[in-house]
Amino acid sequence: MTSQRRFYFVVAAAAAAGAAFLVSSTRKSSSVSIPANVVVTANDTSGFHGYVLGSASAPIEVTEYGDLECPGCAVFSQIQFPDVKARLIDPGKIRLRYRDYPWDQLHKHPRVAAHAVACANEQGHSWDVIEKMFATQEAWALARDPIPALRDIVKGVGGNPDTWTTCMQSAKFAGRIQASLDEGKALGVGVTPSFIIGGRIFAGITGDEMVRVVDSLIAAATPQKPAKPTGN
Repeated sequence: MTSQRRFYFVVAAAAAAGAAFLVSSTRKSSSVSIPANVVVTANDTSGFHGYVLGSASAPIEVTEYGDLECPGCAVFSQIQFPDVKARLIDPGKIRLRYRDYPWDQLHKHPRVAAHAVACANEQGHSWDVIEKMFATQEAWALARDPIPALRDIVKGVGGNPDTWTTCMQSAKFAGRIQASLDEGKALGVGVTPSFIIGGRIFAGITGDEMVRVVDSLIAAATPQKPAKPTGN
């Protein structure tokens, strides 16, 4: 089985498991509630463009629209992301910008999860928490109340759990999350994870495919040296 086929097989299996859970789950309950469909203000988006990983001077920006409760997003994070980081982010070819795309119709706690990262970001732990949340997705996503497990994640990466809890109770980043969702919808995002690369949307892309796309964009933007004349 090729790496690409294996990736899609794992995604399908994870999605099936998630769907089975959704059928059996009929109620949402959490000690923290983050409102949806809020009015987005200028303060919600001022100075924030997503959770960025990589060099500001990287020639290519890749934007990921993801839902922290999405099984396929977790699979990408665990299987494909290490390869993308080693081959594209660490060498300075891309900077990765993560944007929230909460699926309220499919998942129990998508906005609580997104807000958890926003509060962790205040303490400088956004990407640590994103990766840990994907790695332990079932532990908090299947819980009736995800806050205790998410609080432990924040504490485990070195954050202050009390400061984080106060931030969560404030729901102050609800507008930012809504703005991120609106941005993705306006661009035509329809599934998670989706990636915007060079102005095109890629869904279900593998690490190898992303490397090929990025390398082709870099090559196209690199000035070609004129051929040296040859003598007769």
